[in-house]
Amino acid sequence: MSVERDHHVLVFAPIGRDGLASAELFRSSHLEATSCRSLPELVSEMAAGVGAVFVAEEALFGKDTSPLAQWIESQPPWSDLPFVVLTSHREQPAVLAWRRSIVALLRNVSLLERPVQPMTLTSAVQSALRARRRQYEIRALFAAREQAAQELETLVVERTRALAEAVEQLRVEIDERARVEETLRQAQKIEAIGQLTGGVAHDFNNLLMVISGGLDMLDRQTDPDRRRRLMDGMVQAAQRGASLTRQLLAFSRRQTLRPEPVDVASQMGGMRELLDRSLRGDVHVEFDFPDTLWPVEVDPGELELVILNLAVNARDAMPNGGTILVRGENLPDLNDEQIAGDYVRLSVVDTGVGMSPEILSRVFEPFFTTKEVGKGSGLGLAQVHGFATQSRGTVRIRSEVGRGSSIELYLPRSLSTPSRERHLIDLNMVRPKKSNHGRILLVEDDDEVAALVSEMLGQLGYEVTHAASGAAALGALADGRAVDLVFSDVMMPGGMNGVELAREIKRRRSDIPVLLTSGYSEAAVQDAELAGLQILPKPYHIDELAAALSAAKAEPGRDMESKRSSRC
Repeated sequence: MSVERDHHVLVFAPIGRDGLASAELFRSSHLEATSCRSLPELVSEMAAGVGAVFVAEEALFGKDTSPLAQWIESQPPWSDLPFVVLTSHREQPAVLAWRRSIVALLRNVSLLERPVQPMTLTSAVQSALRARRRQYEIRALFAAREQAAQELETLVVERTRALAEAVEQLRVEIDERARVEETLRQAQKIEAIGQLTGGVAHDFNNLLMVISGGLDMLDRQTDPDRRRRLMDGMVQAAQRGASLTRQLLAFSRRQTLRPEPVDVASQMGGMRELLDRSLRGDVHVEFDFPDTLWPVEVDPGELELVILNLAVNARDAMPNGGTILVRGENLPDLNDEQIAGDYVRLSVVDTGVGMSPEILSRVFEPFFTTKEVGKGSGLGLAQVHGFATQSRGTVRIRSEVGRGSSIELYLPRSLSTPSRERHLIDLNMVRPKKSNHGRILLVEDDDEVAALVSEMLGQLGYEVTHAASGAAALGALADGRAVDLVFSDVMMPGGMNGVELAREIKRRRSDIPVLLTSGYSEAAVQDAELAGLQILPKPYHIDELAAALSAAKAEPGRDMESKRSSRC
């Protein structure tokens, strides 16, 4: 239907002069009117566009109105064409029934009964045209809404496509950034590994040079004093190697710690002689520990090594002498990004040269040092960091160039009562006297280590039987050999480690105590502790071996479960 014909009136009154007269009347009122002579012509004109239809009811009487009904039924949702129907005075039941059917057929109908005044007819048709114009306006609004919806849909599609392209570009950039970051991390790892292995190789080559060169020179010397000096140098090199290994394990947080309640003031007080002997005469140490200082839950021996490391670093930072202050403070309800709870802050404060921000950013890196070559391994602060973290605490450094440094250990408070025994670093090892202490089955796969340990056990007064594997050890026990204690390495070839061997021995011969030793094997060490087995860490001195053997022999009748209970 055309918008241009919304004011057009179709007249269908083919009988008599009603059609022509009505058309002339509408034209005189400035309306366009067309008179149709047949029903097909009317439907055709309606299809071309129309504002209203004026029909004389007798023009439809007895006609086939199905084309008209089909057109009316097929109107779009916005359209409801108005009809003005001119009726007669006839009131017969048949006429009334037919009239009702015509009203139902045409739907939007206004009935005018003859005789009708021209003004009434014109007014009725004009009202129908105004209603029709509202329908056309609604059609225009529908069309505008549909166009807006299509435009919106097009815009959504375009925006969605643009968003998808942006997301894809972002994904590509994220993947590229991840690739670059991974490449950088790998490069940093390689650099760190290179620095680490270079530092380890440097320090251990120096130690091996002392030991191998000393052994080479030992056979060439007949002077007892010179031989003694060579021996002392080799012993010192071996001790430095053991200390370096412990620092590496502490840095990597793999050192097996034995935390217990420690009275910090008492423990540090016992270190005064050690500190005085380790520092220069122009460097003084002061302690500041309040009487109310809480005990902490740490490994006491490792704590002493950490304080000794920090004191030596502080000494080196004060070339002209000065004072080192070791201070303890309670920090109740501490809560920050790293730790939360009750902590003790243990600070080592010096009045030395201090550190620049560039150095502060690298102090915890392994083998990073500002000292001269050969003056330090660069593992001191890395060990401190590893110890603090493994002890469920943290470490922080405050320093300014020319104003000294304060290195602060944050250690968790212990609610248990510390032991009166202090774990001081033993600088003067006492060699045990040889006596007959029993028979030991030594299980060690390394022949050189086995030979050395056999000599140490022999020096302690033990008879030694050597087995190179767990299976060989079980075979030695199966043949009825008299054994008072089994001393086994943790890691061995052949599918059975030391922990599994100990469990099998307990199953077969629960009367034989077992002592394990290990250089490093975190998983096996944890299994051993769960099984209630004692482990002597490598490397060890002969007096440490003697003490560990005595402790293992002191509880020969206790099963694993009772040991486990006693350790909880």
